Amino acid sequence: MPITLSFGTVFTPQEAIEQAAVVVSDEGRIVYVGPMEGAPRADCLRLDMRGRIIVPGFLDVHVHGGNGITFGSSSDASQEVLAYSKWIARYGAVGFLCSVTSPNAKAQVEMVKAFCTAMEAGAPGAEALGLHLEGPFINVAKRGAFHPDWIRPPDLDESKAVLQAGGKWIRQMTMAPEMPGALDVAALLRAAGVVVAMGHTNSDYETATAALRGNFSHVTHTYNAQSGLNQRAPGALGAVLSSDGVAAELIGDGVHVHPGAMKVLVRCVGTDRVVLITDAMAGAGLSDGVYELVGHQVTVKEGRATLADGTLAGSTAVMNQCVRNLSRQVGVPLREAVKMASLNPARAMGLADRLGSLTAGKDASLTVNDEDVNVYLTMVKGRIVYQNW
Repeated sequence: MPITLSFGTVFTPQEAIEQAAVVVSDEGRIVYVGPMEGAPRADCLRLDMRGRIIVPGFLDVHVHGGNGITFGSSSDASQEVLAYSKWIARYGAVGFLCSVTSPNAKAQVEMVKAFCTAMEAGAPGAEALGLHLEGPFINVAKRGAFHPDWIRPPDLDESKAVLQAGGKWIRQMTMAPEMPGALDVAALLRAAGVVVAMGHTNSDYETATAALRGNFSHVTHTYNAQSGLNQRAPGALGAVLSSDGVAAELIGDGVHVHPGAMKVLVRCVGTDRVVLITDAMAGAGLSDGVYELVGHQVTVKEGRATLADGTLAGSTAVMNQCVRNLSRQVGVPLREAVKMASLNPARAMGLADRLGSLTAGKDASLTVNDEDVNVYLTMVKGRIVYQNW
């Protein structure tokens, strides 16, 4: 039966419509968005959204897991995807990329195959949208939480094998452009339709700028694990802040990046290019403890995930928290903060034809929340996968 969400405020996110309706077809697509008086009156399930905000569902394109799950850490990728998909919907996420890496080339290919099988089977909650290979072709000097033994020089043969194993499910790959052979690999990936992201890089401004004007169209967790800004050596960060058209990720947990630095990024690249991510690990949603991430033991204490030497190792954030932080801590209007978690990642990953905005013809993948971004309902392709009235 069709569903009508009635009398809510709707962020499309290009505009905010008061006293509005969103009508969803049996096929799980949006057929109407607009004022209540114009909504079709066909027989349907009607849900009263008074006092609530209906927004495009959040997309987390850089996440390693949560609720005790670490993508790629077990022999059962299907169970990891299924369990994570169910859990993350309660925080407004309607889609995610599994961020993964492996200790060697053979393991990488086998892991990619396993996740492809898992994602082909579908997921019960938020949609598994593909894989983000964070590494292994990164700079060991900016490895962050990566195990140094897992880092390898860019290799065309390994990249071809991964592409063959992953097909359409390889959405994004993070690399350091200064590494020998990185530009050749980037050209291969871009030609295959993969989003090439600059990250874990110690490159100088000139190298980073050239990469961002070439086959690198995305930036992995801006500020973190990249050469910083100095007045005589602007580094990778300077290249990002002065770039044109590049999508820049931002971990919105309030730990990885100070609110003042968040504001600088927003002012430099604008609200159309910042992509909110969690970069979350297994401890997200759980109490303090010790967890695993990319070959390391990670300690979570008071919401902060670190290695033994104090290095930050992923976050414990969820998407609605990141949206709230941008609104409350940085002063970004809520509608713009929502866009950074929905339309911007959809555009960056080539998914905006069906996700990221509430538009007739697109998938009915949406979230209902209040002004504090507390989530009351999550819908994926017209199915209500979470509700809390």
